[in-house]
Amino acid sequence: MSGSGAPLPLSGLLVADFGRVLAAPYATMLLADLGADVIKVEHPAGGDDTRAWGPPHAHGEATYFLSVNRNKRSVALDLRDAADRRRAVELARRADVLFENFRPGTLRKYGLGYEEVRAGNPGVVYCSITGFGSGPGAALPGYDLLIQAVGGLMSVTGSAPGEPVKAGVALVDVLTGLHAAVGVLAALRHRDATGEGQLIEVDLLTTLLSSLVNQSAGYTLAGRVPGIMGNRHPSIAPYEVYRAKDQPLVIAVGNDRQFAALCAGVGAPDLAVDARFLTNADRVAHVDELAWELGELLAARTAAEWFEHLTPLGVPCGPVNDIGQAFALADRLGLAPRATLDGADGSALDLVANPISLSRTPPRYDRRPPRLGEHTGEIADWLDS
Repeated sequence: MSGSGAPLPLSGLLVADFGRVLAAPYATMLLADLGADVIKVEHPAGGDDTRAWGPPHAHGEATYFLSVNRNKRSVALDLRDAADRRRAVELARRADVLFENFRPGTLRKYGLGYEEVRAGNPGVVYCSITGFGSGPGAALPGYDLLIQAVGGLMSVTGSAPGEPVKAGVALVDVLTGLHAAVGVLAALRHRDATGEGQLIEVDLLTTLLSSLVNQSAGYTLAGRVPGIMGNRHPSIAPYEVYRAKDQPLVIAVGNDRQFAALCAGVGAPDLAVDARFLTNADRVAHVDELAWELGELLAARTAAEWFEHLTPLGVPCGPVNDIGQAFALADRLGLAPRATLDGADGSALDLVANPISLSRTPPRYDRRPPRLGEHTGEIADWLDS
């Protein structure tokens, strides 16, 4: 139930989660937060790989695992064992949704491929997450860093040409999990209308290509292959990092009105009518000169002072915060970025809140991330009944 007393939007939905690591577990956690009963299937020897991905640890568990596995139950099943395999197949038969991110074809030999599951469960929504699809790329390993490299993200990320840098988090996995969750919700909507389940396939490579949005479209529509621009934007200026008196400061001006406000705010209103900077296209064409002009002015005050001074003028700007400072900002803004649950040892477990706010059926936080196989007994009894 939600905090309002209304049933959660996904209450009654059973999700069999055969996913591991990040993309699939992130997707299933989002569904669990919204009320789905997610049963996480793990191998008895070690379970999800991320259980061992530390440091850091909290309460003796890897924070990586804890970050994407709340509101789930864990059942330990070895698919090579006949009894466990039978339980896994029965779980798939009862499930509304099944997630998996094994290499294509792996689950088929255990009777858990899409066609096998559909035969006993025609309404199943079966979501398969891969690195490079189920065709010629099926055998390729799908690790986030690898996808960032071969998928083009690193080619536009870095301080200078020839110095590619990955994103500071497994961004492609997270984006793929989000797309998978959207696909599942769309398929459930279709099933509600027709009674038909279906197969959903989401891969990391095309998810990244889609998520590169304007950079990808610049290639497909105009044949332009972008490169590394550091912290600059290929189509907007000023939209980059500057050096304030004490630390880096971001200015993210998106239109001429904001640029005029920025110029007035830094005490140089004449820049707004300078022929080099009249329009956004002009500013992009003369971005080096603009950066020099603004850099001289912005160095006079601290980043916090500029934030306090320019924000009321309508200028998008802010200091480059670390993650602790970012949480402090969210707290000050009343965004409630944390979700606190009781840990396995009874102490408080601070997790990151689901960012979706629903006025009638807000996300739940009533089940801490499970210990490996913690619910095997109760789930096995249910499947055997």
